[in-house]
Amino acid sequence: MYYLIQKNVFRDPRYDEIFAVMKELHLEYEQVEFKPNSLDFDLQTDRKDIFVYGSVKLAKVTADFDWNPGSFYGNNHEFEKYIKGYGENAINYNSQIVNFNHELDWSLDSELFIKPSQDAKIFTGKVFKEIEWQNFVYNKLNDPNERRVNEATKIQVSPSYHLMKEARVWIVGRRVVTSSYYRFHGNIDFEESVAIEGLDFAQKMAEHFNVADAYVMDIALTLDGWKIMEVNCINSAGFYKGDVKAIVEALESFFNK
Repeated sequence: MYYLIQKNVFRDPRYDEIFAVMKELHLEYEQVEFKPNSLDFDLQTDRKDIFVYGSVKLAKVTADFDWNPGSFYGNNHEFEKYIKGYGENAINYNSQIVNFNHELDWSLDSELFIKPSQDAKIFTGKVFKEIEWQNFVYNKLNDPNERRVNEATKIQVSPSYHLMKEARVWIVGRRVVTSSYYRFHGNIDFEESVAIEGLDFAQKMAEHFNVADAYVMDIALTLDGWKIMEVNCINSAGFYKGDVKAIVEALESFFNK
């Protein structure tokens, strides 16, 4: 395949590893960047067998291009769709989708987990207390420089959960290809490699419901065992400590067969 890779997107210190992998595997690629205040970018190739990697913006803009595999943005990545497949295996299976300015009911919970429903990059999902959320909403809606959030922005609201470990798992062709922890909570001991129980859970979920031919699944260890936090578009997912070479090799194997 041909790889379209956006320049200098993440502050992730491992972002540039994808360029080293391109060279090691002798794969053709092109670096692109958006023109200022635009959705346009210059493209040198006329190939159609293109895989996109970069920002959510790039993934979104190229999602409808006639490239294969191109970008997987949208589709089953949305909560309302994947929850039908995962059900109670997802932490937030009983959450509600409402507008950003919706008056939330805090009578049963003093804390709620709130995140963007569609574009995960517009603000960081986390546990909010009532006054904290009210201040957050007010500040966002009254910030003249805020361009991504408005009253109609869809958010996902669910009860807060006790999490012990959080990990990202890369899935290509319904197969787990690599993984990485990205957060530990409380006094949980650090582990370099994601627990086999977590990987087994992710593999079982990948076989049970297919979000896309390639995607990332964020999972967490809870008091009720391993659960799905969310699924995200592989075209704009940070690497953490995942094996970048293994990801690219899996993409090459699956889409070139």
